[in-house]
Amino acid sequence: MNALPLKHHDDELLTVSSGFQSWLLENRCSLAFSSFERGRLFFVGLKDDGQLWVHERYLENCRGLYINANQIWLSTFNQMWNFHNVLPKGVAFRENGSDRLFCPRTGFVTGAVNIHEIELDRNGRAVFVNTQYSCLATPDMNASFKPLWKPDFVTDLVPEERCHLNGMAMENGVVRFVTARARCNDAAVWKNNRNSGGVLISVDDNEIVSSDLSMPHSPRLHNGDLWLLNTGTCEFGSVDLKTGKFDALCQVPGYARGLAFIGNCAVIGISRPRQDDGFKKLPLKRVLEKRNEQPQCGLMIVDLKTGRIAHRLNFQHTMKEISNVSIIPEVRQASMLAFSNQEQISGFITLPYA
Repeated sequence: MNALPLKHHDDELLTVSSGFQSWLLENRCSLAFSSFERGRLFFVGLKDDGQLWVHERYLENCRGLYINANQIWLSTFNQMWNFHNVLPKGVAFRENGSDRLFCPRTGFVTGAVNIHEIELDRNGRAVFVNTQYSCLATPDMNASFKPLWKPDFVTDLVPEERCHLNGMAMENGVVRFVTARARCNDAAVWKNNRNSGGVLISVDDNEIVSSDLSMPHSPRLHNGDLWLLNTGTCEFGSVDLKTGKFDALCQVPGYARGLAFIGNCAVIGISRPRQDDGFKKLPLKRVLEKRNEQPQCGLMIVDLKTGRIAHRLNFQHTMKEISNVSIIPEVRQASMLAFSNQEQISGFITLPYA
């Protein structure tokens, strides 16, 4: 394991498995992930000399995350922010050598609606999972949000987190599936059945595609298959869309949340479970005890052909939770301007480039 102390956390150490840097190089990508618990957005990539690059920014309660090579959408406690890359192609940021520099451009005040995931649809519109109001929504200039869809078993658009809608799978710019922790229409009743109440729902027809899941997260369509994290049992796997059967590919050492794909690999965020009664009763605890494993916080890179965890990135001490994970293709080293540095923000003025 290669270890790297984090600049802004004297007591935190980040470790990566041998070959992690080579994997980034071979796949021509970098990674980004958010932590709601620590209010951090992290970028992980490679410097010009091949050494690991880790860059972090503080954004209060950041959770929902969408990134491509030239823009970021990110949710915080009561806002959604849009960042754009301001570097022309082939130009590096003189301060640190980054080949992408994301600068804040647009912000929406949504209120505390608990945004879990964000994607861009085929028209370039940001669509987000509004967990507090149990719906899919988009930013709006005249309201806190514009609702787009909700499960038909949820009767009212109210801030009661009725089914804990938490994830969506998009295909060709259209949301096809969502996950919820339960099929229910009462405030927070889902908490009574975390072990097996989770569902996968088809957005097209509102049908329950798969049930009896344990706190499912992060549904994704990749190479024609529907993948998700069956978080309560530490499992990562796929759902047969004809039968609804969940087939586990592997188990990961922690509370799985956040999933992205590149080629034949999946990148999975894992967290240390919170120490409340609801989490202590999950199968996750028994699974890890049986495997004689301690829950971890970090990223697991899984080989889709074998189910083997090929590479790891771990936080060793104070970090406990990962909220979302993104892969940034064809980007070596990404960075972001700091909101807290007023001098840098005030003096950083860019002009249009071809």
